[in-house]
Amino acid sequence: MSLEKPLRVVAAGLGNMGRSHALAYHTNPGFEIAALINRSDVPLPDGLSGYGIRRSFDEALRDEKPDVACIATYSDSHADYAVRALEAGCHVFVEKPLATTVADARRVVAAAKANGRKLVIGYILRHHPSWIRLIAEARKLGGPYVFRMNLNQQSSGHTWETHKQLMQTTSPIVDCGVHYLDVMLQITDARPLEVRGMGLRLTEEIAPSMYNYGHLQVLFDDGSVGWYEAGWGPMISETAFFVKDVISPKGCVSIVMKEGVKSDDIDTHTKTSTIRLHSAATGADGKFAKADEMLSMEGEPGHQDLCDLEQAFVLKAIREDLDLTKHMDDAVKSLAVCLAADESVRSGIAVKL
Repeated sequence: MSLEKPLRVVAAGLGNMGRSHALAYHTNPGFEIAALINRSDVPLPDGLSGYGIRRSFDEALRDEKPDVACIATYSDSHADYAVRALEAGCHVFVEKPLATTVADARRVVAAAKANGRKLVIGYILRHHPSWIRLIAEARKLGGPYVFRMNLNQQSSGHTWETHKQLMQTTSPIVDCGVHYLDVMLQITDARPLEVRGMGLRLTEEIAPSMYNYGHLQVLFDDGSVGWYEAGWGPMISETAFFVKDVISPKGCVSIVMKEGVKSDDIDTHTKTSTIRLHSAATGADGKFAKADEMLSMEGEPGHQDLCDLEQAFVLKAIREDLDLTKHMDDAVKSLAVCLAADESVRSGIAVKL
């Protein structure tokens, strides 16, 4: 049992991800929750109901003088909250996307460096053993690569209301796309050169300037190409809503989902079920030299388990003074690609990076 004093945390934003992060702090003896912060009262799960909810992030920073600030608010507040916390001497965990502009993302990274604080961005797939395996197997194949990825969500009720709130500031291909661009960039060491995007507003329930379906294509300097698709709303199809496929000259590695999974189930967004490995090698008869290999991911962590792992990494980064330079730089790179795609959607032309 550690004799080190627990790190005091203020957690801002109590939506799906914010509540899960707060639960991770509550159950990890390395942390102590100093304050929960949200604009309104929301139902809290067992374990959090005794804390109460404060309204002001700045007052919590001033009054509690925490060691760590967790920021899981809407995207447009991420950068300002993170910089204020870093300048107040806090280490920061901030949900993805890091910011809504590349300039703001760089401003947050600069503040972390200037104040000697740790900045961890909420790329939950980086802590998922199945996705770590997927990336490792893809790298073994070698490039150039074709990346085929999507995550569409047929949402209604509370989930659709949440999506509409998110789309007040951030499109689906930015909000979700940063995860999968981050995966692409972990697989290939190539530099993204150009991004193309297209999108469509499929509902009058969002602003005329926003779109709830988007698709991006990215070109890399080693010849690799990739696409990512994201759509939210009650009209979105559940056919082939989850595609995670990486192809190279030597074969491919793919995630195979179970039949009947639902696109708005939060565990579906991270659970992989099975990884399929295919080799393109053929024998003298021209037929495949070996059958596809199916790697069972049974027993993999669920959503809350992954949030627990993510916050355990935050604790490790602080306690062991990990160098997070690449972690921060990768977050800026993946965001830059997705924001360029959003610019392409709006301008109708490809964007050079």
